[in-house]
Order: sequence, then C-alpha cells, then structure tokens
Amino acid sequence: MAEWLYEAGIGEARAALVDDGRIVEARIERDDERPRVGAVVAARLSEKAGKGALVTLDLPGAPVATLTAVPAKTSIGAALTVEITRMALRERGRDKHARARIAPEGAEITDGASLRERIAANGVPVADLGPSDPDQLEEAGWSELIDQVRRGHWPFEGGALWIDSTPAMTVIDIDGAGDTLALARAGAIAAAAAIRCCDIGGSIAIDFPSLAGRAERQEIDALVDAQLPQPFERTAINGFGLMQIIRRRSRPSLVEQIRFDAALADALALLRVAERTAGTGGLQLVARPAVADLLSARADWIDMLQRRTGRPVAIRADAAMKGPGHAQ
Repeated sequence: MAEWLYEAGIGEARAALVDDGRIVEARIERDDERPRVGAVVAARLSEKAGKGALVTLDLPGAPVATLTAVPAKTSIGAALTVEITRMALRERGRDKHARARIAPEGAEITDGASLRERIAANGVPVADLGPSDPDQLEEAGWSELIDQVRRGHWPFEGGALWIDSTPAMTVIDIDGAGDTLALARAGAIAAAAAIRCCDIGGSIAIDFPSLAGRAERQEIDALVDAQLPQPFERTAINGFGLMQIIRRRSRPSLVEQIRFDAALADALALLRVAERTAGTGGLQLVARPAVADLLSARADWIDMLQRRTGRPVAIRADAAMKGPGHAQ
C-alpha cells in the first residue's frame, strides 16, 4: 500500500511517496522558499513593462514577483493583493522571479498550502516521522535518491539516465548498449519514473537511442504515455530519437533544489544526519568550507539542532571533506 512519509526537518521539510518499499515521488520544501504557490500576498506595483509588471511583495526581504496583467490606470506604488501562481525558480546562470496574478476580490492573506497539506490532500495516508523514530525515509532509499539527483546519473537495468537542467529545458539522455529497442523501452520507463519522482516540469527533452522504424518509435511513444501521469503534452519521437515533453512548472523540481545550490543541499542533509547521531556531550559537524560557512551563518538552524538533540553543537571546516560531511 502506498504511503507518504513526511519529516519536518531543520531548514526543510521532506516527503516521499513510498510504494512497495520504493520511493516513487520525492519532495522537499525549504523554509526560505517563499512565497508558496497559492499564497495571497499584499504587494505594491514597482515597475510596468508592456502587458506585465513587477510587484514588490510585503514579505521578509521584499521579494519581487512578475505580475501577468496590470489593472488599467494602476500607478507605480499602488497597493495590490496578488496570488502566487508559480514560485521563484533558480536556474543555471539566472534566477526567475515568482509569478503572480491579481487576487480575487475579498481574498484573504494566506501563506498557501504547505508540503504537508498538499500531500495530505491527495487521500494517500501520511506518516509523520521524527528524528527519534526508525528512519523509514532512509530505509526507502532517501540518501541514494538524493545522491542520484546530485550526480545526475540514474542507473537502470541495461543502462542509465543522465539528467541535466539547462535554462531552456531539462535534458534526459538514455545511455546503454545492446538492443536499441530494449534500451529504449527500459529508458522510457526509467525517464518517466525520474520525471515523476523529482516533479520535473517545464520543457523536457528525452534523447532515446535511434530506432529503426516508425512502429518502434510509436511503441515507445505509447509506453511514455502509459508510464508518466497526466497532465503533460509531448511530441512523437523523431527520426533522431528526440521526444519533447511539456509539464506544468509551478515549483522548483528536486533536481533544481539539489543541484543549483549544492552547499545548501549538503548543509541541510548534514543537519538531518546530525539530528539522528546518537551520543552525549558535544556534537561536532565536520564539512567542507562552503558548507561549514553556511551552517555557521545560520544560528537559527544550529539553535534548533541543539534544542532537538540536547547537545551543544560545534562546526569544523575540513577542506578534504566531500559531500555533506559528517556528524560525530
């Protein structure tokens, strides 16, 4: 029976939909990733540009959002109430503002649905996990999944996916040897699973091995349709083995969250490990300098770790350390 595993960690919440002992969907919601989709926020018009505009949101840090349409005769500085339709996104080499629209008249200010609320709304049971509980997320393969996302390498029987996000699209390359149709079948199943697991949205290009004829390409088209949950649109595989898929993109994917701020991802992963490190007395976090510096700058995270573990925390930078580091 499928079940969501939910964990309110330090700095981020994590959720995994586990079916038959395997993670089929993984989600992270970071405390600093605001505003959420569906949030209704007070704002002021800060810039007009053609049919759109920029608004400054009445939130900590005064983030900016793109407004899709501006009421006629609205002047710069005017007070507005907007609804967030897409979160801010980080891409390689650039960031995108959140996207907003004018909120319905009378809409109340709200934060929007949290990750915990969203997974509870789909009717699948949710298990709330704490740091002293058995680590069911880890048993289901959480760390292995995050490592796959970090490396962009997703092995499957007979081959592997290479996944990379560019400003234009997410690219999935199917790599392997042997019979090309068998590789394309296995790759289609693996690619659909990765897209669903990481909630990859926007434009996605899948590079399949070249197939001999139209019938084989149509078979793979149908297989993608069967494996990837709707809604999405796609092209047929062309003669060069390329398929393009378009999915709604309203939040950052797991790929973007893990790969575009590696120090942050590793710092939060180390905090997760530290919460579960047994022992008494001082708790030392050892990490590469970028991760150690980030943790040192977040007194709120360290204070929470000390409260949850009941242990004083020290941070030590080690230039030879790889990945998230370790706690001891």
